[in-house]
Amino acid sequence: MARYLLSVHSRDGEVREPMSEEAMRQSHARLGEIEQEMAATGAWVFSGRLHEPDTATVVRTAGGEVLTTDGPFAESKDHLGGFYIIDAPDLDAALGWAAKVTECINTPIEVRPFAAFADKPTDFPT
Repeated sequence: MARYLLSVHSRDGEVREPMSEEAMRQSHARLGEIEQEMAATGAWVFSGRLHEPDTATVVRTAGGEVLTTDGPFAESKDHLGGFYIIDAPDLDAALGWAAKVTECINTPIEVRPFAAFADKPTDFPT
């Protein structure tokens, strides 16, 4: 079984048609059904939705010092808005899950396989 990242992207300034309360309720209910289906089939590993990019803090080192900067790492109009980590037998199955989610939320989803993953921290020799 392979592990995939389904990343949900948003774009700054993109205006979407507002949803009625009922349409929003139905969309959330459908998304819940999809997530329950993922869990029931063993595909769902983890998911998360993120706050807006302006809430980000970047941590880096420069000249031996740790520096923090407010705001997103990349100056971009496109931002990661949320994600799913799933287990799937192949890319086609991962694309099938992405199709269900994108149809529900009407937002692009990028599907990428993990090169490697660990279920627990790695013990490096000292």
